[in-house]
Amino acid sequence: MISETAAQTARHARVAAGLAELERWLGDQVRLGLGQAGDRDWDDLVKRLVDAQAPGAAGLVARLERVRAAAGWPGALLSEYALLNLLAVAYRRRAELPPALARTVLTRVGFTTSRAEVLAEPHVRDRWLVLGVRDEPLDHVTARRVWLRGQATGRPALILTFTPAAHPMDETPPPGSTLEAALAFYPAAAPLRALIAGPDGEEPPEFARPGIPAPGPHGTFPAPDAVAGLDLHEDSSVPGRRVREDFGAVSVAAALEEVAGALAADPWTDAWPLLLDAVVPGRADLGGLPLHPACHDPWRLIAVSGGGPVTVAAEWTPRGLRPLTVWDDDARPVPL
Repeated sequence: MISETAAQTARHARVAAGLAELERWLGDQVRLGLGQAGDRDWDDLVKRLVDAQAPGAAGLVARLERVRAAAGWPGALLSEYALLNLLAVAYRRRAELPPALARTVLTRVGFTTSRAEVLAEPHVRDRWLVLGVRDEPLDHVTARRVWLRGQATGRPALILTFTPAAHPMDETPPPGSTLEAALAFYPAAAPLRALIAGPDGEEPPEFARPGIPAPGPHGTFPAPDAVAGLDLHEDSSVPGRRVREDFGAVSVAAALEEVAGALAADPWTDAWPLLLDAVVPGRADLGGLPLHPACHDPWRLIAVSGGGPVTVAAEWTPRGLRPLTVWDDDARPVPL
């Protein structure tokens, strides 16, 4: 019987060979020109990376087809190639990296962290604001992202679950609600994904799905128009508007610094939650920051704002912001 150490060594050998092939392939693409690769080339490379037990890298290659189909694809495709090459090099030199970054590299390549390992991490107890919920259809499953922000810590968090495509999604806390809970974050250079832990350090047994609580003793979900304990005050610089301070809504400049810090720690970050203060939405931007192409003409957001500044929770992505929730003049959250 192969020991765990031997199995890990064998897997690392397979992954190293697969990523070495990826490096050679990327070099060929840059030398021959960005227009040389076709869908079949990417499909074949994805299959070889999966065979090499590097599913994370395979997923990054799989999205290249969507990148090339979008407007302005040459620059975007070159950026994706650069991130893939960086991942391959970082994996090869992981022994030289700080432990947290080395762990991030392994995760991005496709090595998993068990739930027991995550729950063994130090817990962060706070009152968490649900910034928004977004569902993303993937192959045969739907990924649900529940974005949180801590009141005392100001930390962002992501509760990520996967549901088979044919199954109904489980109940989740509505945007604008709050949750008293302890979170255990997956180890990473820029910790973001987390699990909700019970008082005994284990995941609460009555949770309907891993990481997503049902109403019960471990957390309550007040109605979106009844968020308890949020202090609102008049902002003299924004006449007639009330802004939310308890959960650390920030300016656009501060939000950009937050994203820059996340990218400096983890260059492969592809989403980060923001709570923006006093931003004016437009048809293609939010407070001057570009919207994701799929989110242009956000008429619901514009209608709630009335053309004035509002507090907005949004998901940052390299292609632009995805608005999640806006708070109206009466501090009521409106999901977008």
